[in-house]
Amino acid sequence: MSQTKALKVRVTLFCILVGIVLAMVAVVTDHWAVLSPHVEHHNATCEAAHFGLWRICTKRIVLSNNKDKSCGPITLPGEKNCSYFRHFNPGESSEIFEVTTQKEYSISAAAIAIFSLGFVIMGTICALLSFRKKRDYLLRPASMFYAFAGLCIFVSVEVMRQSVKRMIDSEDTVWIEYYYSWSFACACAAFVLLFLCGLALLLFSLPRMPQNPWESCMDAEPEH
Repeated sequence: MSQTKALKVRVTLFCILVGIVLAMVAVVTDHWAVLSPHVEHHNATCEAAHFGLWRICTKRIVLSNNKDKSCGPITLPGEKNCSYFRHFNPGESSEIFEVTTQKEYSISAAAIAIFSLGFVIMGTICALLSFRKKRDYLLRPASMFYAFAGLCIFVSVEVMRQSVKRMIDSEDTVWIEYYYSWSFACACAAFVLLFLCGLALLLFSLPRMPQNPWESCMDAEPEH
């Protein structure tokens, strides 16, 4: 592999490493979306919520002179209560989850995220093995694993987005407003980095094409 191509591979792998860190942060945190109910009275108490793939957290916020008829922002001080979703932890109470979201959505988003981390692990193993002499060919399966991981993150993001939409549209919930938070942004950034850099790594790891029309790939001089 030439020095120019090796430099491109190193830069691409660094961007992939950033994408892996962002994906890990998105999976383990619970700030994918923030939900708030309609507030009728000022100087009242409202209950906002934020959730991720594994648990939902509610915060009771005391409002004072709030001109907007919404609860929040979620960063205001208040009594916080977090609980894991019941299908992940049967012994823990999570009535809010049972009312406000669908079990299938949460399980699907979490399972797809786990598949993404599995692809990341396999890609990282191939990338580490490729650093050994004459094993550059392992960069090709590594690039595909990273691209697949990015696609899984994208599907998980879309499933979570549909889950939030169903919660807001449901008549059984008090939530009327929502916005996506920093965990959701981390997941979107991870998808872009893993998918695009995975494809770039695949292009950089391909063998050199013949320079002459009569030259085959096997006849081309090896790169040093």
